[in-house]
Formats: sequence, C-alpha cells, structure tokens
Amino acid sequence: MSKRFDLGGKVALITGASAGLGVHFARTLAQAGAAVVIGARRIDRLASLQAELEAAGAKAARVALDVTSAESIATAFGAAEVALGPIDIVINNAGISIVKPALEMPIEDWDSVVDTNLRGAWLMAQTAGKRWRTAKRAGVIVNIASILGLRTIGQVAPYNASKAGLIHLTRALAMEWARHDIRVNAICPGYIETEMNSDFWKTPAGQRLIDRIPQRRIGRPEHLDGALLLLASEAGSFMTGSVLTVDGGHTVSSL
Repeated sequence: MSKRFDLGGKVALITGASAGLGVHFARTLAQAGAAVVIGARRIDRLASLQAELEAAGAKAARVALDVTSAESIATAFGAAEVALGPIDIVINNAGISIVKPALEMPIEDWDSVVDTNLRGAWLMAQTAGKRWRTAKRAGVIVNIASILGLRTIGQVAPYNASKAGLIHLTRALAMEWARHDIRVNAICPGYIETEMNSDFWKTPAGQRLIDRIPQRRIGRPEHLDGALLLLASEAGSFMTGSVLTVDGGHTVSSL
C-alpha cells in the first residue's frame, strides 16, 4: 500500500519555498522520493534548504520565481526542467496576507494579496497545464488554500477573497483539465503553527483562537502530510476537484 504514496521518479515544483509550509512541503515530497524544485523570489534564501535536501539524498534544485510575473514563471519552469527534468507536480503554496480593516485597505494592498494568492496560482497552473497538454503528459496540481476560503475572519478581506477564489478555481480547472489527465485539488489548512507565528499561539489572543478549535489544539505542518501525499501521488489518482480540510474540526464548529 505504501507504494501508492511513493513519488519516486516524479519531479515536484513548490512555490513560496523559502519559509514556513513551503519548506516543510519540500522536505515531505523529497522524503516520499520526489526530486524537488524549490522556488521563491529570493533564490539566495533557498540555498540552505537545497543543501539540506541533497544531504539527505534527494535531488533538488532552486529557481528564482515570482508568481505574479508570467515571465518569471516561464523562466523558472525552463530552469527547473534543465536541472531535474519535466515537472510532474506543482504545489501552489506561495501566499501573503495584509492585516487591515476593509474600509482602510489601500487598493495596492488588495492587489498585492490577490495577485499573489489567486492570480499567481492561476498563472502557475496555466503554465504547467499548457506544458503537460503539449507533451501529452499527466500532471498534478495541489493548491494550498485555507479555511478562510470557507469561513471568514475580520481584517483580512483580500486574503479571504483570494482563498475562496482559489478553491473555486481548483474546481473549475479540475473540470476542464480532467480530459488531459491533469488533476487539480486543494488543501485548506486551519491554524498551523510555524516558526513565524509560534510566539502568537502562546499569547492570550492565540489561546482564545485555539479554544475555538474543537480539538483544542493548534495544527503542526506534519498534520498536512497525509493530505499532501494523497493528492500528489497515485493513491489519489481518482481525485480531482477535491478540497481537503485539515483544521482540527474548525470549519464544522459553531464557535
């Protein structure tokens, strides 16, 4: 059964791989046997992760990648293919958020969040999809959405909107591209502890948020591994257009 989750011989490209969940996803896919291309705007910030992956026996490459730029994406795909071969799996992980009341949100802040979280994922998916269709290759896209695409909180209107849009985009692309043997699915993480937010969860405000989660605990990056490997591997080969929620029951809570 474990062979169904094996990614040996596959090449995966992860966006937003310089920090947080992107780093964890790169490690998880490499441990499952994939060759890993890590992408971010600052390629120098990827050097230590590439070295770590290679030291563990994985094939790894790093590419400069700005998901808001179609030109950057095309260049990154070309560089990735030269380094490790054709891409089989795309993990659309790059994302940002700006915290401000909606009435005070400048247009440029709205554009920045939506351009990265939604337009960037669309550009990545379309670039991959065109390459796979031309080459008559199967492909897999996993979009990293959020439970805030399913339920909202205040002060992050563009983030809420972009993640809701990403969920619907996932379903639309899955419907259109199934005929090309391209699977498109999404993961909606709940609150996940990372290096960047770990201090917050120790504060009274952080604890109040944890108390709203039915399991009464914060998620860890490894809690996303099962969903990620399922959607990326042969084990999920009959899944497309699926949206997997990994949130400790948060979205089914009435709190």
